[in-house]
Parts: sequence; C-alpha cells; structure tokens
Amino acid sequence: MKTRYGSFDINDSDMTNQGISVSNAENGGFSTRRTTAPDLRTRKAAGERIVVVTAYDYPSARLAERAGIDVVLVGDSVGKVILGYKNVIPVTMEEMLHHVFAVARGIKRALLIADMPFGSYQVSVADAMHGAVELLRAGAHAVKIEGGESVCETVRRLTEAGIPVMCHLGLTPQSVNRFGGHRVQGTEQKEAERMLADARLLEAAGAFGIVLETIPAELASQITAAISIPTIGIGAGAGCDGQVQVWHDLLGLTDGRTLKHVKRYAEVGSLIEAALREYADEVRKGSFPTKEQSQ
Repeated sequence: MKTRYGSFDINDSDMTNQGISVSNAENGGFSTRRTTAPDLRTRKAAGERIVVVTAYDYPSARLAERAGIDVVLVGDSVGKVILGYKNVIPVTMEEMLHHVFAVARGIKRALLIADMPFGSYQVSVADAMHGAVELLRAGAHAVKIEGGESVCETVRRLTEAGIPVMCHLGLTPQSVNRFGGHRVQGTEQKEAERMLADARLLEAAGAFGIVLETIPAELASQITAAISIPTIGIGAGAGCDGQVQVWHDLLGLTDGRTLKHVKRYAEVGSLIEAALREYADEVRKGSFPTKEQSQ
C-alpha cells in the first residue's frame, strides 16, 4: 500500500518505525531495543550522557546506527549543509519529509527526531498538528520546535495528541534574522532569567527535552539542574545532559570557518576529494577500468 505525501509516494512497508528487528552484530554490539523519548528522561536521572547527531540520508543513518548513536536528528540544518541555502528559513515541509523518509529507512534503534521547518508551527496550533502528523507518518518518532513561552500551548496540544516534542532555546536558527547573525544568547541577566523560566514552562507543557544552543556554559548548567527533562547542548558547554553535532561539521565535510563549538573528528571531505581526483586521473590516463573491473 502506498501513501501520498506532497508530490511523492512511499510504500507503507518502508516506514521503519514499526519494527526493530536487527542483529547486535549489525549495530556494533549495541542494544537493539528502540530508544524512546521517555528513555532520555530516565538516562538523565541515571546520569547517563545522551549522544545526538544530525543525519539527512539513508547511508548516514545506517552509520549512526552502527556507531551506537542514541538520537538522530533530521535538522532543518539540511537547508545549509545539503541544499546550499544561506540559512534554514527557506526549508519547506516537503523537503523535510523527503529527508525524514530517507533517514527513517536506516534507523532501527535510535530515536528519530525531525525539525519542524520555519512557518509550519508559528501560525497556528492546527498547522503545527498537521505538520507534526506528517513527520511522524514519514517515520519520525518525535518533532522539535523552537521557542519558549510562545510555543507552550503548541507543545501542550501536540503532547496531548501523542506526539513527543523536543524544544530549542538559545540561538534558535529560525530566528537568525531577529538575532542579526550567529550570536551568543543569554549573556544578559534578564535574558538568562527569561530562558530559565522558558525551560521550566516548556517542561510543564510536556516537552521531553530541550536543545540549548550557543549560550554561556554556566547558564546551560543552571537550566539543566532546574528541570527534570534532559538538555542537549550545542555550543552550551559540558554541563548539559547530552550533546548534538551536525554530521558535516564533525566529519570535516564543511568548508570555511567553523563555529567555536565544532570539533572535527575526521577530515572526510579531504579523503573524498583525494579519491575523486585519483579516479579522474585514472580515467583520463586510460588506466581505469582494467580487466578486473570489466565484464
């Protein structure tokens, strides 16, 4: 059976959020039990750090699974790192669905969270409900929205409808035009107090976790201690309950200046470029393909 989403179809059998059959060997020896939103709260209570990474396609999802990543986020950062946009504002729901479908096919164990793109939840709760339902039908297990007190009613309504919601405070990328660029948030006392209050309100509204982006480490630690739901930091210091990094940043696939919070664990981009240069050179010299690569 096929279900229609936007301008494309998908087989219901491809919806990977219905099964978890995968061998331990395929997942590097990690548990094959599906990670759930309530699990993250349990891990916080137990003092266990939570590992989150973004992913935007099937191969990346499979690698994240094999590495034992706890949470995979299909972020609207796809607009910048995959689609070449200047920021996340142009990303559409149809584009998000396209990438959620792909990542969901590669996820068996990790919790899959999908960003709700700009404009999909700010206008009305009804819009938010419709978009969140589409993302869950595409294979996500939860959605993420930006904002504090202003989105509490949306968080409450989505949660009551059975849709787990993670929230996002600090440098919220969809508000880049208001911030005037990538600037540290929460440096002023009044702003810090507002962020702490927002975190408490979001927890009360039903959010199961909060991403804290580009805020002082001390403030992030205060927020983390003040709420019982986990905080996931990105540029917010080591005091959060977990960390998230963008796939292309940590693997060295982005060009230009890297942000302070980024650690490049590999230079995969250089390896890919070298391989492509070698391939091009062999084709031009006529040394590829050889008999070994011929039928």
